[in-house]
Amino acid sequence: MRIGVPKETAEGERRVALVPEIVGKLTGQGHEVMVERGAGAEALIPDSQFEEAGAKLVDAAWDGDVVVKVAPPSAEEIRKLARGSVLIGFLAPLTNADGVRSLADAGVTSFGLEVVPRISRAQSMDALSSQSNVAGYRAALFGAQEMGRFYPMLMTAAGTIRPATVLVLGVGVAGLQAIATARRLGAIVQGFDVRPEVADQVRSLGATWLDVGVEAAGEGGYARELTEEERAQQQQGLQEAIAKVDVAITTALVPGRRAPILVTEEAVKGMKPGSVVVDLAGEAGGNCECSEPGQTVIRHDVKIMAPLNIVSTMAEHASQLYARNIEALLALMTSESGALELDFEDEIIAGACVTRDGEIVNERAKAAVAAA
Repeated sequence: MRIGVPKETAEGERRVALVPEIVGKLTGQGHEVMVERGAGAEALIPDSQFEEAGAKLVDAAWDGDVVVKVAPPSAEEIRKLARGSVLIGFLAPLTNADGVRSLADAGVTSFGLEVVPRISRAQSMDALSSQSNVAGYRAALFGAQEMGRFYPMLMTAAGTIRPATVLVLGVGVAGLQAIATARRLGAIVQGFDVRPEVADQVRSLGATWLDVGVEAAGEGGYARELTEEERAQQQQGLQEAIAKVDVAITTALVPGRRAPILVTEEAVKGMKPGSVVVDLAGEAGGNCECSEPGQTVIRHDVKIMAPLNIVSTMAEHASQLYARNIEALLALMTSESGALELDFEDEIIAGACVTRDGEIVNERAKAAVAAA
């Protein structure tokens, strides 16, 4: 099997889909891996390391049997893909109607890592989780760096400094990692989510659970959309809690929809001067009413950060984790002889497939394209 690894061209994208560790495993299995020159440069991986792992350096890596990427391909990149080839990567199938339609028209069999079924057997392929771990860790560090006050309690000859208080809103993978990291840094941490079943996970990390009386557990491990009455009750409870903390980290997303507002402007007004909001939902509009996606702004003496593609700020380790997800998915697509073999009876292969034989086959992606 010939595997192509092109250089990422999306603005701000520093990751690379495969790293030398995984390239070495794939070439050791008899696969040919073609890496575009400079593909790993932004992740601090020089071409020489890919060569040492057995990769072939090329000027363009689009003619493989399988092409692996990180960011959704641009229209120009889709035109470079051969009809009948396989593309694996993040495809944003619920929000990227033009891209999904173009992949189908190009006759590409594409697999979106966002729609890999969330089942036990697919955990090693769950790139959303691996990258969310990076995002949550980085968000906690951003909060500590930008607050301008200590996270831990300090007892000094000049007196005692109380520990910072951190509230993490949205306790998925990113939220749990943010909680764990903020706790390691010495902060007093609270966690909030509309899914009550995650309360024990929050407590297991040494944080306290914030209950505002609203529960909205949904399908697939995501929260359902709140009613207007539930939203008002939630915002009132959160506003009171947010006013008491030094840092609020928000991670709440609803796939294919605008991120819910968890931190209203009124809540920001109630925060102490110098407090920080780190909004990880900027790419979906933001969880904070005052957020400006991709910007850091100051509103009512509170610093509000809404970084885009925060994972790329840790491109080296993010790429390592992502490459392992790709490796696991490729293993499922490979026969004992090493040939590409797509078994669409397998629920992971079928569930992750977005386009095939000139059609959009993922039902949610199909609905999103039809509605666009």
